[in-house]
Amino acid sequence: MRSFRPIRYLVCLTVVSALSGCDLAPLYTPPSMILPAQYKGSGPFVVAQPQDQLSHGPWWQVFGNAELDRLETQLDAANPNLKAAEETYTQARDVVGEARSGLFPQLGLQAFTSENKESVHTLFKNATSASLQSPSNGYGAVASWEPDFWSQIRNSTKEAQQDAQGVAAQVASARLSLEMELATDYMAIHGLDDEHAVYVQTIASYQQAVSITQLRFAGKIAAGIDVARAENQLSSAQAFDTEVQAQRALLEHAVAVLAGVNPSTFSLPASADAQISVPTTPVDAPSALLQRRPDIAQAERMMAAENSSIGVSRAAFYPNIRLSAIAGFEDTGFGLASLPNALWAVGASAMLPLFEGGLRKAELQQSWSQFNQATDSYRATVLQAFQQVEDNLTLTSKLATEATQQEAALQAALKVQDMSLSLYTGGLDNYLSVTVAQIAALTAQISEVEVQTRRLQTAVGLIGAFGGGWSTADLPTAEQTLPFNPLSPHDAPGDVHEPH
Repeated sequence: MRSFRPIRYLVCLTVVSALSGCDLAPLYTPPSMILPAQYKGSGPFVVAQPQDQLSHGPWWQVFGNAELDRLETQLDAANPNLKAAEETYTQARDVVGEARSGLFPQLGLQAFTSENKESVHTLFKNATSASLQSPSNGYGAVASWEPDFWSQIRNSTKEAQQDAQGVAAQVASARLSLEMELATDYMAIHGLDDEHAVYVQTIASYQQAVSITQLRFAGKIAAGIDVARAENQLSSAQAFDTEVQAQRALLEHAVAVLAGVNPSTFSLPASADAQISVPTTPVDAPSALLQRRPDIAQAERMMAAENSSIGVSRAAFYPNIRLSAIAGFEDTGFGLASLPNALWAVGASAMLPLFEGGLRKAELQQSWSQFNQATDSYRATVLQAFQQVEDNLTLTSKLATEATQQEAALQAALKVQDMSLSLYTGGLDNYLSVTVAQIAALTAQISEVEVQTRRLQTAVGLIGAFGGGWSTADLPTAEQTLPFNPLSPHDAPGDVHEPH
């Protein structure tokens, strides 16, 4: 039994060393950025209080539109692009499981049977055997383990976990982008419905104007050009209305696809009668933006993963040690399970790279370069996020002012239109003045609708720029990125992820 003591000591020393293995990855700290105390964009905003934060998930409910709520809920449940993105997170978790598997011993069973024949003229013939042909049968267990002295496996696992967290943030970013796209399209459809209502009212008014000019022409008190101008106005308005309906149909198809529905079976009722108010969006301090944008979180997790990758590349410079063992039975017959037929073997191997033509150094330099690239990408993502916030804050403010100005312009245009028509019917002016006034009034009405639509779409953009209620607290923890527990009896081999 004394012969086993060195082996026991070696195993114990290996376990202790593995548990206290040094981490060769650099100490990770996210880069600090100088952030403004407040946003430059000004407008009718309120400073966010803790209870005013955008709610997690259904951010679109601030618009108070039941149809939009239904469509967004359906998008989250059935959009195929979103489902495909969610599968990338499942795959990323599986990569974590693959990386972590190296921390555990690899165990297996083996069995073999063979028939061997020696050459008659073999140089070292077995003198105790009269036969040149002999069978060999055996079975046993094999085990191997690579102690993680240099934290290479642990850093690989950490890198995979950080990658998985980044993918989770990417999925959240994709979900928010799709939700914003649907809301933006829905606001456009709502605006087109309002434009259609304007054209319907205008066409009715223009038809009445055509009748008036025709009667005046028949009574010899108006020229034929007045009739032609009135008919031109009517036909132009009808053509513009047809274009509006065509645009609406295309947007309806886009909304159907976003909701995961075949456009051929999808129909969105007109929403001209449903008023949608522009919500007041709470504005956080700029420093909070880094925790509320999933794309920033994704960039930060990718940077952390590249930092762990440096530790993996550094560990490649150190010896690779592997322990192995085998135990079983072997005999020329089938009566194997007996003590005389027992066999076992234990061993250890080590490999230290001495010269590989600069391979390890090149890999380490590449890891550092990838980390620097991820850092630059993170900074760029932060700057783009602030740009989007400032853009939407500015648009929100300016469009609110523009809406007030456009309302004043509309009232003036309608007043001019009424006065021109009264002067014309009273014989005090020609129809050209009426035509000019009608064009100005219609343009003002359509512009007012367009400004309101842009205000609603900008509200969607502003909410999205602030992250849509998302926060870094929604990221999965490192433990949650593990696909399963390999030591749990409930995680049996087989298909653990059923197709949807």
